[in-house]
This record gives sequence, structure tokens and C-alpha cells, in this order.
Amino acid sequence: MHPRLPVLAFAGLAACVSCSRVPSEPAASRPDLNGTWGRAVVYGLDFVQPETLPDGSICVGGCAPQPENAGLGDDPPPPDFPKYKTDLLPKVADLTARQLETDTVLRCYPPGVPRIGPPAKIVQTAGEVVFLYDDYNGGFFRVIPIDGRGHRQGLPPAYLGDAVGSFEGDTLVVETVNFTDETWLTDNGAFHTRGLKVVERLRRVGDTIQYQAVAHDPAVLQEPWVMKPRELSRSAVELEEPPRCEERDLEHMVDGSYHENPR
Repeated sequence: MHPRLPVLAFAGLAACVSCSRVPSEPAASRPDLNGTWGRAVVYGLDFVQPETLPDGSICVGGCAPQPENAGLGDDPPPPDFPKYKTDLLPKVADLTARQLETDTVLRCYPPGVPRIGPPAKIVQTAGEVVFLYDDYNGGFFRVIPIDGRGHRQGLPPAYLGDAVGSFEGDTLVVETVNFTDETWLTDNGAFHTRGLKVVERLRRVGDTIQYQAVAHDPAVLQEPWVMKPRELSRSAVELEEPPRCEERDLEHMVDGSYHENPR
């Protein structure tokens, strides 16, 4: 028996926690991001849901008709697409052409960051913010410390990575690293490496939140990919338990089709 061990372990934990929690600025001066935030301002709907188009292919929100094979092969990349190194363009084209086989989103995997887009609900405390998502692949969450601690060490790569946040004036800045390489940045073969770093910025303006994400992956990208900014509006529609994700039926989808995905 070692009756002193629990006391020593508890004391060591308390010391570690107290030394790591150094808020970036007083909590009272931070903007209040609490609430449910829909995307009605941009998309005309609260939360993104997939839809099956007349040709049988699957599209994720904002699905305007596109020319056949747009964005594939030697065609110019679609708007708002990462700029890959020249020698990697054949890989992007191959993944795009085989998207039904290679896109893990179609197999109910978490979509990753920044593909998952902005949160649908934010819970904010003095020490952390929690992002809740109402994604068509299920309900996901991210717990983001804002008390000055750094990234955790020794964790396995994760679909949504490891995030830490801080406030720069009225803007919440979230830096996420330690990703698995099984997700894409967006549709159409936009792969990344485990060295991906994503920086998200959320700024509240009245009853809206301005959201911007930048993906850094110098191993494959010629330059950081700056996603189109999103504007979220306060929503009266509360989150509900999402339906179970079902793998997409390959027999009822069209291989190689392109649809803009404005997540």
C-alpha cells in the first residue's frame, strides 16, 4: 500500500493545470460567441444537408448545375480550390475522377477541417470554446482551449485535429494541427498531408459571425489556401440529434460529376 501516491498525483496535476492556464486577455473583454449560428445569410438554409440531383449524383448544398466534367482533368480547377504544386495535379485529377471510391465523406467519415466548415453552435466559457456541428455525416464537436495552453503532445492524428484558440481583439483565432491524412480540404480530390495546419478566424458583428479559414500545407500546396469567407446568422433552430449516417450507394451515383460545395 502506498497511501501517499494519490495525494502526490493530485498535487502534481493541480500544479500543471494552474501553470498552463494563462488567458490571452481578460474574459470580460472578449466578444460573446455563444449561440446557434445558421448559414441562412449565405445559403438560404440553416444547416447543410446532402441532396440527390436528377442525374443521381450527390451534392452538398448550393448545387447549381455545372458543365459536364467541370474541374476535372485538364480543365481549370473550380473556384475556391487549393493551388497544388504542378507535379501533384495528376493525383488531384485521379482522386477527383475516382471520388466515389476515394472520398471518405461518402463513407461516413468525419469531413475534417476546414471542410466541415463553421460550427452550428458555440458554447463559450472563460477557459474554452466548444464547437458543435450538425453535419450530414453526424454530430461532431471540437473542444478548443482559450486559456493559453499549447497543443497537446503525443496524440494520434485525428480527423478534426488538435485545436487551441486565443482572442486577438474581437476575433477568435483557432489554430488546428495533428490531422490524419484521410480527409480532404474540400471536394474534388483536395487531399492534404499530416502536416496540415488550419487557422480559423471568427468575428462577431451584431447578430452575425464572420468566419474565415486558411489551410497551410506547404508539402503539397503552392500557397496557403484561403477559403471563401462565410457569414453566419443567429438561428432560432436548435440542434437536434442527427440521423444515422448512411454510406452512399455507389450504384446510384454518377462517377466523376462535379458540383460546387460551399460548405
